[in-house]
Amino acid sequence: MSNRDDAATLAASLASSGSAAGKAVTPDTVLQLATAWSCIRLLSETIGTLPLQVYQRQGEVKSLARDHLLYGLLHDSPNSDQTAAEFVEAMIACLCLWGNFYARKQFVGKRLVAIEQLRPDRMSVKRNEYGRRVYVYSGGAKAETFDEDAIFHVRGFGVGGDVGLSPISYARQTMGTALAADETAAEFFRNGLQISGFIKEAPGTKATKEQRDELLALFERFMGSRNAGKVMPLPSGYDFASISMNPEDAQLLQTRRFHVEEICRWFRVPPFMVGHTEKSSSWGTGLEQQMIGFLTFSLRPYLTRIEQAIKKQLIPITERANLYAEFNLDGLLRADSQGRAALLSALGQNGFLTRNEGRALDNRPPMPGGDVLTVQSNLVPLEQLGKVPATPTPDAPLQTPAPTPTTPPPTED
Repeated sequence: MSNRDDAATLAASLASSGSAAGKAVTPDTVLQLATAWSCIRLLSETIGTLPLQVYQRQGEVKSLARDHLLYGLLHDSPNSDQTAAEFVEAMIACLCLWGNFYARKQFVGKRLVAIEQLRPDRMSVKRNEYGRRVYVYSGGAKAETFDEDAIFHVRGFGVGGDVGLSPISYARQTMGTALAADETAAEFFRNGLQISGFIKEAPGTKATKEQRDELLALFERFMGSRNAGKVMPLPSGYDFASISMNPEDAQLLQTRRFHVEEICRWFRVPPFMVGHTEKSSSWGTGLEQQMIGFLTFSLRPYLTRIEQAIKKQLIPITERANLYAEFNLDGLLRADSQGRAALLSALGQNGFLTRNEGRALDNRPPMPGGDVLTVQSNLVPLEQLGKVPATPTPDAPLQTPAPTPTTPPPTED
């Protein structure tokens, strides 16, 4: 068996097995965990809101390829049912849950006109005798078989096989224990009286079966969270002995806190970004630094996988040298207005951006005279201050005026 077959078989076996805690771990059950839902939603919605744009490279200059058909598919709407944000959002969610994303390419002649999402749980991948991938999809009345050229396949983290590895399959023990802890916590509230104490007969008395049945019926009337704080009368001849066992003593709360951090590790999301602020972040205190860390370590691997999959599978080989897709990351770094203003100021004052290029980054209209690169002048002699043109133009470039001639000193006779 090849490495590819090993990876596919292992992923399938993990997906079909339960956890040691006795809980079935599936995409549906995992999404019932608040931490898993928050991590997957954070990754999916954040990347889904990033503009995915197609660029045309001409020498050292790149420009948006707005006239290319792929631009509209990736930037606006890949199919008749989804917007671009919904499509990318679903792509990341599939990678987080199944480790793979599949979509069917729709062509008119040789032109790609749509990319339709397929369900990962209904897809199987194998190789034919020529070494090409074959995709078998069981989404309809009968299974459909597709050649690799007809499927857009984004693979998550893996070992080089035909499919990516499913995070929740490999994390089934962590997820299963977290599900069991949630269920146990719910049972504490639903059947809270079970751990409150014991009912014992008073010395010298012996209860009848009817009295015990009456006591059980009384328990049922006072069980559950809605009866918390009520006083339950005991029948004659019984005493109540309390026991000190509550969720805190059973370390249930600590267990659930620990699983927040464990699940965040599997999805590589810092806990503070899903509302777990018990410990401070090690990514710096500024919002910009935290966003840079999140972008670098959490989002960038997904973005790179998608960009490279688009170039390999959606762009014809004859256009790959000059055409490529790229996510626009500027929106993630706009939260720190002071830092952004300082950056644009430094770029503009040192000749890296024109004023209008900087305004365009903030979605502002161009201004007259703003298309000239300028730099600051340092160490200018005092007598030259105010002699540099205030608004240089391309026809009259910025120049330092010649020094004013001075009167030579008188000569001695």
